[in-house]
Amino acid sequence: MQWYVVASLLTILTSSQGILTTLSQSNGGYKYDYATVPFLAEVFKLIVSAVLLWRECQKSPPPKMTTEWKSIMGNLKIVTTGILFRLFLKRKLSNLQWIAIVLLAVGTTTSQVKGCGESSCDSLFSSPIQGYMLGILSACLSALAGVYTEFLMKKNNDSLYWQNVQLYTFGAIFNLARLVLDDFRSGFEKGPWWQRIFNGYSITTWMVVLNLGSTGLLVSWLMKYADNIVKVYSTSMAMLLTMVLSVFLFNFKPTVQLFLGITVCMMSLHMYFASPSTLLDMPLTAKAAPESAIEVSVDRKMDS
Repeated sequence: MQWYVVASLLTILTSSQGILTTLSQSNGGYKYDYATVPFLAEVFKLIVSAVLLWRECQKSPPPKMTTEWKSIMGNLKIVTTGILFRLFLKRKLSNLQWIAIVLLAVGTTTSQVKGCGESSCDSLFSSPIQGYMLGILSACLSALAGVYTEFLMKKNNDSLYWQNVQLYTFGAIFNLARLVLDDFRSGFEKGPWWQRIFNGYSITTWMVVLNLGSTGLLVSWLMKYADNIVKVYSTSMAMLLTMVLSVFLFNFKPTVQLFLGITVCMMSLHMYFASPSTLLDMPLTAKAAPESAIEVSVDRKMDS
């Protein structure tokens, strides 16, 4: 399977996640305990990975197992991912690719900026400095987590499914701890979590769980066989796709900023992944110039 097919599927699933979550609400709230959704998604990913690992082991010897293993400020992680991608994984990006990454951050940010008619023009920079510092820290930590995960998944030849089993086991444990902690905080007012885990679930809720789990499996595939930059582009395009779909599903009013953001992001996408020959279409006269210069220098030598 080509990486761009997986990236396209990730874009669609990531975009549909927010839409399905909104559709699963009732009267502006959830009839179910939303904390159970990531737990069930981790269990789903763990089961799928374990089944695929078992099938893989039937065909070949078991792999060597090792013990290692959304606001405007959040768009800063696009650039920080590129920086950590270069520093931590020693991957060199061309100047055009760096420009493309910056354009992607600018495009996604532009699409989220509200016009002066929706809020005051100075509201974007009216928050306390602590908020911006925490936003920058959050972006750096998010990018570091993604790059370090890619580093762990590519540092050895372990099976992808075995690595997923390790990863999602920890994910299920931490989400289970969240459910237990919520029970203690509420004094078990609604009973233990396992007695109400499926309360209020509908078909849409189950679609949210399966969509979230499938998204995680696609991300792990991209981490193993592609890279973080591909994942960043997929999730950024998903955000823009969600805004476009919201126009038809939730009567969202498109803005000029949204169209400008989509245009800039599409230019960034083409600039990053296109071959240099398609980006630098040199005219024929420029290519012929060096040959004429050589001929002139040869004639001068003969005259001398």
